[in-house]
Amino acid sequence: MEDYDQKLGIKLWAEEDRPREKLLVNGRRHLTDAELIAILIGSGNKNETAVDLSKRILAFYDNNLSKLGKASVQELSKFKGIGEAKAISIVAALELGLRRRESQDEQRIQVTSSGDVHKFLYQTFRDLNHEEFWILLLNRSNHIIGKHLISKGGQAGTVADPKIIFKVALENNAANIVLAHNHPSGNLKPSDSDNKLTRDLVASGLMLGLYVIDHLIFASQHYYSYKDEDVI
Repeated sequence: MEDYDQKLGIKLWAEEDRPREKLLVNGRRHLTDAELIAILIGSGNKNETAVDLSKRILAFYDNNLSKLGKASVQELSKFKGIGEAKAISIVAALELGLRRRESQDEQRIQVTSSGDVHKFLYQTFRDLNHEEFWILLLNRSNHIIGKHLISKGGQAGTVADPKIIFKVALENNAANIVLAHNHPSGNLKPSDSDNKLTRDLVASGLMLGLYVIDHLIFASQHYYSYKDEDVI
């Protein structure tokens, strides 16, 4: 009877307080995306409750959490009622959700081809307008045990330090690694510096017993694989 009265009482609460109470009473699965975001931002503005503000933000991103997840703190702060602190909360929460999904994927994914790497890292590089260099860490059976951002730069490129790459790999007990970076220009052709870096890392890895098994270049929907091209 007490539970029934609790649930009935929700109708009497102020709308911006309902999401928190609904989560406590009914569980997180019963909340809409807007209600979950409303919990993150806490309050709305003079004209909107937190739920209404969350609905407006979601509508701007076509009610697509993936699109919202790409929004920057600066972009979200432009919404009336969303200051920097609230924007940071939204960005942090969505990033945690992404990492949770990737962590679950890592437990299942074994890299058997360049396609496996592309599928796993596609969202990481998707829609970037600057260059980033990542490495995938693999165990001896080539299951993914982690991924690490090595460097990021502008549209012209980024610098990947071999010392940092091997330090990260050794600290995480990786047996093999996959290199990956993107070309914001959309050009899939490796540059001379890409080729030199790949050769140097492969050679250094052989001496350390830490093998570079592929290097992927991401550009738009496509990718270039050094392994597939028999360069590695």
